[in-house]
This record gives sequence, C-alpha cells and structure tokens, in this order.
Amino acid sequence: MPQPEIPCLSIAIARLKTPGENHFATWVLQAPYPSGYVHHDCIWSENLSQAWQSWREMFSPQSLPRVAVAAPQMAINLSSGNDISGGKNLSYSSRLMQHLGINLWQWLMAGSIQNSLHESKGIAIGQNLPLRVRLDLREPDLIALPWEIMQPQAGQPAISLSQQLLFSRTTSDVEPLPVLRLAESLNILLVLGEGGGNSPLTALQLAEEATNLRSVLEISSKIHGKGNGDAMPSAGVAIAPTSVKTLIQPTAAELIACLERGTKQGTYNVLFYAGHGITGPDGGLLFLRPETTINGTELAQVLVRCQVTLAVFNACWGAQPAKSSLTNSSQLLSRSSLAEVLIHHGVPAVLGMRDAIADREALSFIQAFAQAMTARMSIDQAVAIARQQLLTLYKFNQPAWTLPVLYMHPEFDGQLLQSLDEIRTELPANSPTWLGRSLPIVYLRSTTETSRIWLISAGIMRIGRGEENDVAISESWISQKHAEIFCRNSVVAGKTEQTYFLRDFSRYGTLIWDTNDWQRIHHQEFALQSGMLIKFGSSQGQPLEFIIEVT
Repeated sequence: MPQPEIPCLSIAIARLKTPGENHFATWVLQAPYPSGYVHHDCIWSENLSQAWQSWREMFSPQSLPRVAVAAPQMAINLSSGNDISGGKNLSYSSRLMQHLGINLWQWLMAGSIQNSLHESKGIAIGQNLPLRVRLDLREPDLIALPWEIMQPQAGQPAISLSQQLLFSRTTSDVEPLPVLRLAESLNILLVLGEGGGNSPLTALQLAEEATNLRSVLEISSKIHGKGNGDAMPSAGVAIAPTSVKTLIQPTAAELIACLERGTKQGTYNVLFYAGHGITGPDGGLLFLRPETTINGTELAQVLVRCQVTLAVFNACWGAQPAKSSLTNSSQLLSRSSLAEVLIHHGVPAVLGMRDAIADREALSFIQAFAQAMTARMSIDQAVAIARQQLLTLYKFNQPAWTLPVLYMHPEFDGQLLQSLDEIRTELPANSPTWLGRSLPIVYLRSTTETSRIWLISAGIMRIGRGEENDVAISESWISQKHAEIFCRNSVVAGKTEQTYFLRDFSRYGTLIWDTNDWQRIHHQEFALQSGMLIKFGSSQGQPLEFIIEVT
C-alpha cells in the first residue's frame, strides 16, 4: 500500500515594516495539527550578525553577498570550545560552525515556534515517521545564510543531517503542481555546459568529465549498499534502474528537443546540469556553450512542460538571489535565485549550491545522492544521506556538507520513484474481509452523475491529483495526495463495528457537509456517516456523496 504521508511543519520568515530594520516575523504555514499555526516576532541581534560575518570570513571569503543585517565589528566569543560528546577540544573552525548553527536554531525555533516544532515531532514519532521541516525565506537578505547547519545544541545533529527532521527550503506564491506520475526508473538528462573561470574546459576535458559523471550516476544502482560506510540498507531493497543521457554543450534548441523526446522508459524525471552559472533577476543564467545561455524562467517552461520532477545544478550560486541592477545598489531581489524561480513556475524539486563546490566533493555528493535515490528514498531523505557522506569524508569543520541547498514545492511530497509499499500484495491484518462475514458496499458517488461511483476496496481509498490515487481529481486546488478514506474496526459491547474515517493531508483542506453546514477538515481525521457530502480542496469543487450500503 502507498506510504503514509509524512507530517510537515513549514515555517516562514519575513521582515516587518517597522522603524527598526532588524524586526522579523516568523510563523507556521503548515502544521500536522490545528493549533500548530503560530506566530512569533523576533529581533535579529548584533551578536548573530557578527557570528554570520565571522562564519563567512572563515568559510566563504570569495562570495560575500551583503550581510543580512549590518552589525558593528566586535570580537565573537567562542570560549566554550568543548564538544560534550567527546570531551576533546574543538578547532576554531569547528566551534565557529557550531556557534552559528546553534544561534540560528535559537533565533528561529523560539517562543511558540519551538512549541509547534515539539508537538509536530511528537505527532511524527507517534506515527513512526520523520517530520518534514520546510523554511520559506521571504527576506532575500536571509537566503545566503547556511540554515542547513542549524542545530539545537552541541552534540546534536544539524537539522539537514537528521533522518528524523527532513529539512528543505520552499517558496510561496507558486504555480500548482501538475499531475505527477511516479516513475519506475531514474531517467537522468546530464547536461555539461561551459565551464567557468579564465580557463574553460576543452572539448576533450568536457567529454572526460561527462564520462566520469555518467559513471558515478549509473554505477549507483549497481553498488547499492557497498559504498563508503555502507550508508544504504542493502537487504530487502529493490534498486530502481538508472539511465543517463549526456548532452555536451548543447544549444538551447538541442536541450529542449532532447527533453521533449524523452527516453525509451518515458520522460526524463531528473535534469542534472554541470557548468557555469551566474545570478540574475530571472533565475540567473546557465552557460550552455560559448555565447549561449538560458535563464531560469526560460528553463522553467520546458521543465514543467516535460514533467521533470527534480533539477540538480552543480553550478555556482544556483541557490542565491540576484542584486538589483540599480547603480551602486546592493539590494537583493526576492524570488530571483534559480531554485526559487523554478519552484515558482511549478518544478517540484530543485537542488542547487549555495557556493562554489570542489569537483571531488561534488562527485562524492552525487554518488551518495544517486545511490539513495535508486533505493526509492524521497528526495529530502536522499539529500540528508548524501550530506552525511560529505561530512564524513570532508569533516564537520569544512563547508562541503553545508553547500547543497534543496528547495521543494509546498505541494510536493518528495517522492520521485514508485515505492515498493505501493504495490498491494495482500490485505492488511485488520481488513474487514478477515472478519468472516458479509461486507457492506462502500463508495463515493458523484452528485451530478449518479451512475459514476468509486468503490472503496480493501477498506481504504486514496484521493488526490496524482494518477496513482484511487480517485484522481485534476482540479487545481487538489493536492497530489489530498486525503484518504479508511475503515477502522472497534469492539463495542463485545461486537466488532466498522467506522469509516476521512484523513486529510492536503494544502487547502477538505469540506464535509455536517449538521447543515460545511465543515473544513485540515490535517485531521473525521468520522464519516452514510449520506455525507464531501468537497476536496475548495467550496468550488465537485460534491461527492459517501455511501454505505449494508448487504
């Protein structure tokens, strides 16, 4: 049966329009329980600005986009230099990494936001699932910060390294996701563009680099579970096949034509670009070949049309916003980074780099990431595992593990490949069929076309936009995995009774006609009775009637 929906906590940050420029608002956009939608006002402190400035001077002196909030020069206090887990004195770079990570966590996860996080984690633990945490940065000056290094305290993992908290960034005001089809194989289009720097790669060097990258991507499905540290579970995992098509310095027309043709297995579900990129107001520019570029807005059109689920960019500044073109202006433009532009147009997931990454580090990350993806993990789970690989190989006090930045569309559940759990091999142990008695006929019926019905078989029905659902509804306000109707058995006065519930997973909720009024259910369960009317996502949606016919 399909995997259960992973609970999600989505947090937004925006600058308040007050006389003091250091005032920010943080609030919860999505939570797995109704009272989790909280708000908190906070002030960006001078100490936090100094910690960020010191971090940049140590780990990223060549990039230096402007500091989010100006701060006077001051000495940063790193006197607490002991790692509580090992008792050994940490290096200055390790303490600096840890210091900023803890300070970012304490600033963001403060007040009612912290309470919402704790409650959401408890719900996820109760369901034996991780908690998906997404960060929506609506202040461009905050995007450059390495939020991926946030950690609650010394000795605990950074948020982006955890398998219990699946961290990604997101963006608001997006186009709805198209109907996504989960693929059976990893179909990658590998594009090598023009290299950056004063010494661009020759055609021979590009061909060699393409061969190396292709080998890393394709071998992942063959060496699963046998890599460094044996990071992937090798037993009982059906590895998805991987196909890679390579384009070296294509024209824009050649790139578009290749995406539109697809592969023998179907459409490409992953675009991987390696080359040179620069920031710009329309998502920046990717250099395909000398004198040939494509910007983020142009690329977004073809990626959405060709149903590419994941775009990966091994290029500088793919996750960074552009500066204003006004003379001498250092103001950053909102929603101008390549990752944000692609998500805004409806690409489900984008993985870019916050800063330049070395070739050997990039190859290590790509191999671990592809290996996790072929094991049918969700994209944010695979990124966390690949990031762990970077930390293990290149150490905590080096910036390699902090460089990948994952953006996910707010409606996207992170699943690219079909899960083995989605193949129904047998009825669950608590299915009503094992009770040894006749079963009621349970179904949804259209109120406008009464002959159109959807039977609820095996005690469960899934509703959403995706074609893998039992009821696929293409209306724009329907989420990919919107809701499910399921049967729960209970014993009352010595008799087994069946009750049907609706559980909502969606972005906009589900409306149920109850006691002469429409009641909105959002990330909740609701007990259904025969004859109830249901609208999914919007009051404008088509009403469906829930029917139980006892035989």
